[in-house]
Amino acid sequence: MSTGVLPTSMVPEIQAEWQVSEPPSISSGILSEDKKDENAITTNNIEADQDLLQRQYELSQLDHTSKANWDKIKKLTVCGIAFLNDAYDMFAINIVAMILGFVYYNDAVGSEKNTVPKKWDTLIKIAVQIGCLLGQLVMGRLGDKIGRTTVYAASLMIAIITTVASAFSSTMVRGFNVFIVLFIWRVLLGFGIGGDYPLTATIVSEHSSVHNRGKMMAAVFAFQGFGNVLAPIISIIVTACFLQSINRDVMYLDYVWRIIIGVGCIPGVATLYWRLTMKESDRFQRLNNNDSAASLITAGSENEKLFVAPEDANEAAESPSFTEQGVGQTSSASLALEEARRPRQLKSFGQYFGEWKHMKVLLGTSIAWFALDVAFYGINLNSSIVIGAIGFAGNISTDKPSKFIIRNCLGNIIINILGSVPGYWISVFTIERIGRKKIQLIGFGALTVLYLILGFGYHQILDKSSGAFIFLFSLAQLFQNFGPNVTTFVIPGEVFPTRFRSTAHGIAAASGKLGAIVAQGGFLQLTDIGGKNAWINRLLQIFGLFMMIGFVVTFWIPETKGKTLEEICDESEEYI
Repeated sequence: MSTGVLPTSMVPEIQAEWQVSEPPSISSGILSEDKKDENAITTNNIEADQDLLQRQYELSQLDHTSKANWDKIKKLTVCGIAFLNDAYDMFAINIVAMILGFVYYNDAVGSEKNTVPKKWDTLIKIAVQIGCLLGQLVMGRLGDKIGRTTVYAASLMIAIITTVASAFSSTMVRGFNVFIVLFIWRVLLGFGIGGDYPLTATIVSEHSSVHNRGKMMAAVFAFQGFGNVLAPIISIIVTACFLQSINRDVMYLDYVWRIIIGVGCIPGVATLYWRLTMKESDRFQRLNNNDSAASLITAGSENEKLFVAPEDANEAAESPSFTEQGVGQTSSASLALEEARRPRQLKSFGQYFGEWKHMKVLLGTSIAWFALDVAFYGINLNSSIVIGAIGFAGNISTDKPSKFIIRNCLGNIIINILGSVPGYWISVFTIERIGRKKIQLIGFGALTVLYLILGFGYHQILDKSSGAFIFLFSLAQLFQNFGPNVTTFVIPGEVFPTRFRSTAHGIAAASGKLGAIVAQGGFLQLTDIGGKNAWINRLLQIFGLFMMIGFVVTFWIPETKGKTLEEICDESEEYI
């Protein structure tokens, strides 16, 4: 990495002015000529700008000179496994909720037999989303304050402990039932998972080069697709291991759902050491060093003011400049000189995002993520509804529990492999060519059309061809991931300054989880209006409307393809 002097070609005007302007001489006490005052102010401003541009230049070299090495490969692998683990923990609850119905409602009658009541089903599915929202806000902020890797390791330890605790959830003799206990532990699990979003994005962004930053971030996030597929695969394996026992006694499914949840801690345990030993990025380290140096400079400037020798003050007071006719001119010149010498003052989070040009980017990333997750989690946390709608689920009342579970798991695998997983990797291989913003617009546009077709033609399509419905639904899954599901994660990791990157990404990600909560706790409670799954068509129409909103707000977001983090986020914008 080059750390030499900033090339003259990068700042020709500043360099030229720097060469002709000489530091002012103030041996006489106070400058009394306007020209001398102007030179003094110009020189001090050039020094500040030169220092800023030199730092920006050195940081930009990190983007151009970064090369693949074992340390970077290790970081990317650890971050990718984190998302595989997170997706497994989040979406395994689909299958667990189905199994809990056989365990706890096996003796119910009618349509309620083997089915978890909607209030408990919603509670355990929404729990991780609530925890994620809180974790993304809190851990994202701590990532900027304490350090990315420190908080990153802490979030994993929380996830491991709460995953194990979730697997041992049970009804208390006097107190909460198993669903409330599971809800509590999964909220805490979500808090740990939530930290992975802003911290992973920030770590990968700050360690990648300008030519592959988007690809690396997308590839890490694409491991979520493997987690989606891994959950039903593990469920099939565990169910098959207990197959004979389950056929004799359905209560053996109590072991199955606990093992499915417990397996979720294995990837975390396997990567814990690497998270604990991960180093901070050069950008974050330099940011801390610059902040410390700025604090020392400020303190030194204040001390110089406090310890002015009395005789110096007297000399200044007796100077000819303090004549009656020149006092006004001298005072204004002195104030201007003091202003020029004052150290740069960093904007606070509120000051920076109080400007519309920065706020619209934060709003654009947040609203887009919110709109996406209304549909993404609304469908993926309730994939059994779609599987049932196409007649692949079987009959919960007459089929053997083991057969019913395995059949639904196979349906989940098919849907994910047809649409979700390919979509992730198409994004990975095209994001540096097409661009983040274009992919997001393509995805939101296609999803708007597909959800409206599925919504308004729901019954007609299903009546004529379930294969056509599966095709259109899989296409929607593909454009979720070759589209906004990937880009809403990537873009917030690039468009915000280093000082606020983790915090702002956490806000955008938390907005997404708010969308998941709205979908699960609000819209999906309307599913059975008029009969079992009778309102799904209306929900798909609503999802289409949210995709249109996401399409519109994407225009507030800048394109980041081919730009260094310093080009995207001009550091000079952070100063008052």
